[in-house]
Amino acid sequence: MHSRENYSFLIVEDNDTMREGMVRVVENLGHGTCAVPDAESAVKLLSEQPFQILISDHKLPGMSGLELLEKAKEIRPEIAVLLITAYGTIELAVAAMQKGAADFITKPFSPEELTIKLNQVIDRMRQRAELLRVSEENRYLREQLDVQFNFGEIIGDSPAMQAVYRTIHKVAKGDSSVILYGETGTGKELVARAIHKASPRKEQPFVRVNCGVLAEGVLESELFGHERGAFTGAHKRKKGRFELADKGSIFLDEIGDIPLTTQTKLLRVLQEREFERVGGEDTLRVNVRVIAATNKHLQSEIEKGAFREDLYYRLHIIPIHLPPLRERKEDIPHLTEHFIQKIGKKLNLANLVITATARQKLLDYHWPGHVREFENVIERAAVLCDDTQIDAADLPLYSGSESSYRDGISDSPDLNRALERMEQQLLEKALAKARGVKTAAAKLLGIKTSALYYKLEKYDLI
Repeated sequence: MHSRENYSFLIVEDNDTMREGMVRVVENLGHGTCAVPDAESAVKLLSEQPFQILISDHKLPGMSGLELLEKAKEIRPEIAVLLITAYGTIELAVAAMQKGAADFITKPFSPEELTIKLNQVIDRMRQRAELLRVSEENRYLREQLDVQFNFGEIIGDSPAMQAVYRTIHKVAKGDSSVILYGETGTGKELVARAIHKASPRKEQPFVRVNCGVLAEGVLESELFGHERGAFTGAHKRKKGRFELADKGSIFLDEIGDIPLTTQTKLLRVLQEREFERVGGEDTLRVNVRVIAATNKHLQSEIEKGAFREDLYYRLHIIPIHLPPLRERKEDIPHLTEHFIQKIGKKLNLANLVITATARQKLLDYHWPGHVREFENVIERAAVLCDDTQIDAADLPLYSGSESSYRDGISDSPDLNRALERMEQQLLEKALAKARGVKTAAAKLLGIKTSALYYKLEKYDLI
């Protein structure tokens, strides 16, 4: 038996032998069936019983199969319709699909051919039902979380994430410094924003500083501002991020990468809530809540002399550890639905779906780039997949074991950036080879022209 779930079939066929043969095929698959010889009888039954699948011949006495298809969809919009025709024209097939048919089959056909068609229709129904179920479940969970905590883009209801939510809910009410620990891509900035939005400071600024990408002198100017003439190129006074965040929150990302000299000045701000701009003499006071984040083990950095112990204790008042995605895989179905909806809307793909095999592939993957990589993978698959269905083959995931990942990929500073650089280089080479002709470049790359335009815009190559 193919299916673990029984479906209710309505068969409409005026040939007695054909009708009886189709009934046997459906019953052999383990489903319930009702069979009638004309469309008028079928319409009456559809109004009375909740059939899930309709099999109808196109050439019927009175009302045609196409007309019955339209009536059936009016009565039961969710019903799946398999249309049978002896004429098999492309025009008829297109018309049937446009009117909502799930598929069509051409006479003459064997019981085996009908079985294959029905199994395909059932598989698609099951995928849609699962998509709807998970989507509804995810919507309910998100509504519950939003009612309780209003955590916006943070997705997941695993025990590990529930613990994070509870901590956010508690710490948001106060002003104590918070430090977020987690690997790159685990959502530290989302948590920082959630704390700010749930706090009494929510109407005030939320200012982010990536401390890991700025050189020492530039970082000090960004944090504390500078006066005109403080250094070459300082043509006018500039407010620093602490000044801009006054009465709000400041998020210091990659705090473990701050140079020691800047750490000293940062410690003073945390202790005294005051500082001077670079090149300035006036002492400025601010009322700012500090939320820091790092993917480093700060105590190891202290032992190496790379991080001040007194600054560590000033920041480490409320630590929150964000779990890697590989340790909360029960959240992957919810993340899948969230990003399918988000990216489908972004790319104007209203019917974007993902197959069961693709879902399993997402579950089996170890996610070195965590939620950030997850979103990138779904977006890339949505752009490159055929039509609007993401299959396992559309997911460019590393297939090695967890140990292989730890031995190899974990040494890479940023997997997503490396992949993006490679993708950009391929685009540039294809454009050069095609002499700038977009359709030719898309053909060289084996992707749709629409996908090429999307990528060219993404990398500012248009």
